Amino acid sequence: MKNSLLIAIMAILIGCTTNQEKSKVKLMTLDPGHFHAALIQKTSYDDLDTTVDVYAPDGPEVKDFLNKIEGYNTRSENPTDWTVKTHLSEDFLEKMIAEKPGNVMVVSGKNSKKIDYIWEAVNAGLNVYADKPLVTNQEGFKKLEKVFALAKEKNVLVYDIMTERFEVTTRIQKALSMMPDVFGTLIDGTPSDPAISKLSVHHLSKIVSGKPLVRPAWFLDTDQQGEGIVDVTTHLVDLVQWEAFPNQIIDTSEIEIISSKRWTTSLNPEQFQKITGLEEYPSYLQKDVQSDTLNIYCNGEINYTLRGKNAKVSVIWNYEAPEGTGDTHQSIMRGSKSDLIIKQGETEEYKPTLYVEFKTAENLESDLKQSMDLLQSEFPGIEATKISETLWKIEIPSALKIGHEAHFGQVTENFLMYFNEGKLPDWETPNMISKYYTTTQAYKKAFNK
Repeated sequence: MKNSLLIAIMAILIGCTTNQEKSKVKLMTLDPGHFHAALIQKTSYDDLDTTVDVYAPDGPEVKDFLNKIEGYNTRSENPTDWTVKTHLSEDFLEKMIAEKPGNVMVVSGKNSKKIDYIWEAVNAGLNVYADKPLVTNQEGFKKLEKVFALAKEKNVLVYDIMTERFEVTTRIQKALSMMPDVFGTLIDGTPSDPAISKLSVHHLSKIVSGKPLVRPAWFLDTDQQGEGIVDVTTHLVDLVQWEAFPNQIIDTSEIEIISSKRWTTSLNPEQFQKITGLEEYPSYLQKDVQSDTLNIYCNGEINYTLRGKNAKVSVIWNYEAPEGTGDTHQSIMRGSKSDLIIKQGETEEYKPTLYVEFKTAENLESDLKQSMDLLQSEFPGIEATKISETLWKIEIPSALKIGHEAHFGQVTENFLMYFNEGKLPDWETPNMISKYYTTTQAYKKAFNK
């Protein structure tokens, strides 16, 4: 009797262990052409299998990915413990679908192919964890709508990597915007003076994980990468929705594109060689070359309304940041009582800095102090420093400023939580649809001018 009971208990425990193992996330990384794929693995995770299968064509891009993972495994501080199994062939997608050694596909590479990769993965019953943007034009957007419908039918997750939601100044900006005593309510704004605006400045030549980044030449081809107005703006449009209407479902009918525009950044042959390591422009870039200068449509601006609130997002790509600087982000949310402003200029030593600019000097200090007290549990140690009668600077402890690369770990932790719960928040998928509707509609409007 005792032996039978013991056997039964052991069977239950083994069953529980087996179920836990089955639910553990195991990644398959598909054609990692962008360094963001590696940044996902810069961190270790309790709920993630340490063996990752990589399906890709052989070449410099997958080698760069593998070198980055090796660097994370061998670093002296907090080394990771990844085992990477490579499956290198020209029919890498078909092999991944046929073999399916994991349950989540990671994709970060050529944006022109991404939505087709995602469709095949979802159709095979795989979850998708994808770098932005999922689509870069209206044809892709139509496919994306079908992907989400199929994902619901297959009961799998499709999630894009929105790292900027984890930047601490943006998080505090959002938190303060939900405090009526400090912010009031978001004004309607106008196209020339929007209620919410965001500007992101990036650089083609940069340092990643401590080393100069070598970009594949196709990254500079808008036919493969997509134009700036549908690439980096994905983050900015996402932040507008996430901050202005948190945890709310936004329908595409609530969005109106007022105006949009696109323009080029130019590279000479020496700059192109420094970025890519290539001495000549590939044939697919010749369409954008004039007098040895490569002109890339990587800059864009969108003016639109969201539920009647005027918003503006802009992205600019320069060749290289001035020494001591890097990519920058600026943001303004305009409220009836104050404006919440993120700056990252020379005055801020090129570090994101949040200001609260009140529209009246009456009873501000006590209201702001009370807000700081309320936010201590989420943002321990933040303080407000008075700059003038109406302007305050939010002081943020350095421990909360973990940097862009570390945000990939935070997003991944979020994805793992949703995977274990078996669903995304109710608003997430509808708002992904609205986000990509905004960018692709704006691209159409700018392109057809």
